[in-house]
Amino acid sequence: MARRGDRPRQGCGAQMTRGKSTASTDAGNKGTLEADRRARSFRIGAHEIAARPLEPGLYLVSTPIGNLGDMTIRGLETLSGADIIACEDTRVSRVLLDRFGIATRPHAYHEHNAERAGPKLMEALEAGKSVALISDAGTPLVSDPGYRLSQTAIEAGIPVIPIPGASAPMAALVASGLPSDTFLFAGFLPSKDKARRDRLASFAATEATLMFFESPNRIAACLKSAAAVLGADRPAAVCRELTKAYEEIRRGTLGDLAARYEDESVRGEIVLVIGPGSTPAPSEGDVDLLLAKLAADLPAGKAATEAARLTGLPRKDLYARLLALKATSPEGEA
Repeated sequence: MARRGDRPRQGCGAQMTRGKSTASTDAGNKGTLEADRRARSFRIGAHEIAARPLEPGLYLVSTPIGNLGDMTIRGLETLSGADIIACEDTRVSRVLLDRFGIATRPHAYHEHNAERAGPKLMEALEAGKSVALISDAGTPLVSDPGYRLSQTAIEAGIPVIPIPGASAPMAALVASGLPSDTFLFAGFLPSKDKARRDRLASFAATEATLMFFESPNRIAACLKSAAAVLGADRPAAVCRELTKAYEEIRRGTLGDLAARYEDESVRGEIVLVIGPGSTPAPSEGDVDLLLAKLAADLPAGKAATEAARLTGLPRKDLYARLLALKATSPEGEA
């Protein structure tokens, strides 16, 4: 027969057992939360920073083009908070993620597996997941298959959020010293000479600074083609290995640069920047025809203003020219 005093001990023992179970559960939950916290965090130097989970959507995250120090804080928060990271080359991206202590495993998404990997990423997005898309370097969708995924997501009504950062074309543009008010980025030029010259010829009349990616093995041939098609005196810059240890920016005319690279072996990634061509001044005959056409529908003052806008010539001179034309015309009209 149990003594009265035994019950409290049994009760106490049961409480202690439950206490241990609760403590064990609490410890397990704490461990899970800690693991999740670390999975949703990034590191800068000795500081670990927690990142909140992201809202569902496709995040286009720019990554450094060379110097890892160019990674943005918002980009790190996005990568560490995303459910899935999709990248071109997992080995390249792992270097970036390890540098900043991001534990999420990247998944490959590139031109060779896009047909297979794209639908899986869309399934995740449609299930309410957050997907961060990165390229090996720079801004996604610029010369990589991310464009297809982005278009599919937009068509499906899924939010597509840009996370800006490094961009090789923009870095080259601002470093080139060439006009940046109007510019055109056209990716890679064709590798065959005739196709390359035809492509360049299509830009000959474009009044903008042109930017192209180019292979170090083809830069000499590319410059030779550009000088022949666009003019040897056209200003340009060859921007190589931007933000990296051996960064190099060479400026000059297309003719000068073609001669410098003709017998020189180079390495690394290159952005070729070509300044806009100078528009030849219109002849007096062309100006007279333009003024006569405009004056047929507009008062002399407005015709001169529009002619100045179209030709870049001083309005005062054009107005005087129009009055002279009116005075010498048979009926006193231009």
